[in-house]
Amino acid sequence: MTITSDITIIGGGIIGLLTARELIKTGATVTVIEKNLLGQESSWAGGGILLPLYPWRQPDAISRLVLQSLKLYPSLAEELYNDTQIDPEWNPCGLLITKNPDIATAVNWCESNNIPFQAAGDEFFTELNTTPIHPLWMPTIAQARNPRLVRSLKQYLINHGCDLREHCALAAVIHDNKHVTAISTSSGKLAVNELIIAAGAWTGQLFQQSIATDTPNIAPVKGQMLIFDAKPDTLRHIVLDNDQYLIPRLDGKILAGSTVEHDDFNKTTSEIVYDQLANFAVDLLPALRNYPIIKHWAGLRPGTEHGVPYIGRHPSISNLSINAGHFRNGLVMGPASAQLLVDLLLNRPTAVTPEPYRLTRP
Repeated sequence: MTITSDITIIGGGIIGLLTARELIKTGATVTVIEKNLLGQESSWAGGGILLPLYPWRQPDAISRLVLQSLKLYPSLAEELYNDTQIDPEWNPCGLLITKNPDIATAVNWCESNNIPFQAAGDEFFTELNTTPIHPLWMPTIAQARNPRLVRSLKQYLINHGCDLREHCALAAVIHDNKHVTAISTSSGKLAVNELIIAAGAWTGQLFQQSIATDTPNIAPVKGQMLIFDAKPDTLRHIVLDNDQYLIPRLDGKILAGSTVEHDDFNKTTSEIVYDQLANFAVDLLPALRNYPIIKHWAGLRPGTEHGVPYIGRHPSISNLSINAGHFRNGLVMGPASAQLLVDLLLNRPTAVTPEPYRLTRP
């Protein structure tokens, strides 16, 4: 006899996996359907900085999710490691922002949101080649090593009985009288009790093809990155210089990123961007001249207007919800986004006001 899960999630990226975890912790049964491999799209391709770039320049709706997620991350990382023995490498290594022409706005945001900061002195720039403008040091800002975070989440879900289906593409959503009854996939038809679409950059396309009403404005935005095979302590903290950054992993490898390219669903890399990123990285941190670049890749972020995601129930289909459109900040907004959606589904009080994330919003 086939048993239909309480919740079916379309999309196995960081948002879908975190949402599945949040649901499983309530006792729900969950199926996650992913057209490729779990966590191998934007969730794998990003850098893992657990703060938006210049958060004081972002809408307040982003800050609300970010600040709630920052509260959740330490216990999330500990729980995943204890349960799976896979370390997501949550690492509060700190963030140096070299140029802050809007320093008054930056300081006000940090003070208003209880984020520790201080002016960065000359000692931060002994090995960097840049001209600082009101530089800020934010000592508590962390990173997560996103491929390992995804691996630990996947194993956690396996350990707790989640039905994970990879290489399973959605073909159609079957709904009648404002209610989803089933989905058709490349692996067959599945009955549905509750359906959540968390398909990242592909969410808008899936809505257009299968829902055809109240389609979210989500489009792919490509980002390219490089990684240097550096030694530990070559760089000890994240550095943001203008709109590009260096991220040191615990094993010494250093990521350099990233671009923002509107190129539909094209994930190919380019030599021009390779050179741009390599030159930026080596110019900023000359020590990187001693280390090879070992990988160059691209991912597709789920772009929305102003980067604000869609989280909540569909306005007219009773058992359909969405959790998608996090642009560059899926990792840092993910825990709070999952918590918010599950709170809404279970009619629990929410830690974050839900109105800014509605599917139908001004």
